[in-house]
Amino acid sequence: MNARLGKRLRACGMTSFEEYFTFVTRDGSGEELVHLIDQVSTNFTNFFREQAHFDLLEQTILPQLANESRVRSEGIRIWSSACSSGEEPYTLGMVVSEFLARNPGLRCSILATDISTKVLNQAKHGVYSMDKVAKIPPPLLKKYFQKGVGNSVGFVKVKEQLRQLVDFRHFNLMQDFSWGKPFDVIFCRNVMIYFNRETQQRLIEKFYNSLGPAGYLVIGHSESISSIKHNFKQLAATAYRK
Repeated sequence: MNARLGKRLRACGMTSFEEYFTFVTRDGSGEELVHLIDQVSTNFTNFFREQAHFDLLEQTILPQLANESRVRSEGIRIWSSACSSGEEPYTLGMVVSEFLARNPGLRCSILATDISTKVLNQAKHGVYSMDKVAKIPPPLLKKYFQKGVGNSVGFVKVKEQLRQLVDFRHFNLMQDFSWGKPFDVIFCRNVMIYFNRETQQRLIEKFYNSLGPAGYLVIGHSESISSIKHNFKQLAATAYRK
């Protein structure tokens, strides 16, 4: 950690962590905070991580949404709110694409956001090593990824049909949410564990207000909102409905 921070201190021409801390906290633009996060964050994620959530999406959430007239006319809107290097939103895209193929006439869009510009660039590029895609079922891997050749052997790249389904944007969850149209599903997994209770409370309230009628919130298996005041109804262990 000290080595990572040391690189940033040298880039800013500073000699002490105290000096750098003052600089970050007084930077009204927030740009240096992004650089700091890019340096120190360790982003652990996988395709189909916490498989039960994607099973719930496929078997329960999407079928219920498909029965709503508003969704059938406007399309399904999903937000991967801490998308890291793209494994979560691309997994969502595969699950949704397979569902749409069985339910013609439906549309879907996926917004994927993260505070780290470094991982967002990786996500947009959509290139992964073979060990990263090991959990993707072979039929889906063949359908949605292209194997590398030549210098790219050992890697795969997301095909355009999947890539076009996801809109990647830089976003800080501490900002005001002003997305316009409501979402039908929000994934915010393994993020709130890093926040204090007051921040968790504000975040849950913002998620609730960003969901449409009967919208869904999915959090990580290591997280709970049982100690937070909210109006969600529990659907499964870590899934809630507005």
